[in-house]
Amino acid sequence: MALPDPQPVLFLMEAFRRSQAMFTAVDLRVFDHLQHAPLGAAQLATLLKANPDAVERLCSTCVALDLLTLDNGLYANTPAAQTYLVRDSEHCLIGYIEYSQKALWHLWSKLPEAVLEGTHRWEQVYGSQSGLFDHYYKTEEDKRRFLMGMHAYGLISSPQVAKAFDLSAFTHLCDLGGATGHLAIAACQSDPKLKATVFDLEQVLPLSKEIIAKAGLSDRIGTAGGNFFEGALPPADLYSLGRILHDWTPEKITKLLRKIHAALPPGGAVLIAEKILDESGTKPLWALLQTLNMLVVTEGKERRFSEYQALLQETGFKDIRYAVLPNSPLDAILAWKNT
Repeated sequence: MALPDPQPVLFLMEAFRRSQAMFTAVDLRVFDHLQHAPLGAAQLATLLKANPDAVERLCSTCVALDLLTLDNGLYANTPAAQTYLVRDSEHCLIGYIEYSQKALWHLWSKLPEAVLEGTHRWEQVYGSQSGLFDHYYKTEEDKRRFLMGMHAYGLISSPQVAKAFDLSAFTHLCDLGGATGHLAIAACQSDPKLKATVFDLEQVLPLSKEIIAKAGLSDRIGTAGGNFFEGALPPADLYSLGRILHDWTPEKITKLLRKIHAALPPGGAVLIAEKILDESGTKPLWALLQTLNMLVVTEGKERRFSEYQALLQETGFKDIRYAVLPNSPLDAILAWKNT
């Protein structure tokens, strides 16, 4: 009897090596050194103050991972590396990569305990129950790196979310937990009549204003500081929640959605951007890996559309629509308050 194909198992046995090869090349600034011209392994080793043979091994592995090319002994960035792995690029994902390497890597190592106990691993790994954002924002450099990584992630997803539904009936969007404003920017670029407010913690807003100004939208997008679980929300006829609800328990989601529903005028709506599990709960893989990530990092999870629909209906929303966004890390839900 023939043995089953071992490739799924063999691939997963060494998948972490792929991640660590990219993490290490980013950490050593290999892609930054190659952003202007190709270089040989010996030249790179000199710049990196590293072992030439080891540098060659790392770079050749990055060739096989489609991050570098090799021609006549010279390594060069692929378009993907040049766009996402060079620090000077406006689409740079390094902040999120560093967060994955320096925080998620250690939390995921405790996945067995998380599955057994059903709780996140912050106290086990870091010896503290301090909030996530206290950790991410402990220095200005940490805060900017994390937020810019999330910004680059948002540049991939937000334009599709902003166009998932016809939003032309709305006049003012308030993006709750809007960070650098990438969703508000995408929505205002899609609809020249729309105005917006980015609502986030006070320490986030200087970077929000910087990014909004670079987009040339300071006259249409304002900022407001606060905690969306506490105090009043800025007025709007459309609230958005991008990668927010998956952080929280149903009880906290219900509290926030009720607050949004109460703040909306008749005919207003809420736009939710999350990667949605299909009703079987077994795909897409991106959402399944993200729900394990929520297990080790937060008190939340990824959900099916039916689960979000139930939460929205419980808090008074009607006419709930769902859009699967192909080739996007996020999907979209739009739900209205009765007119």
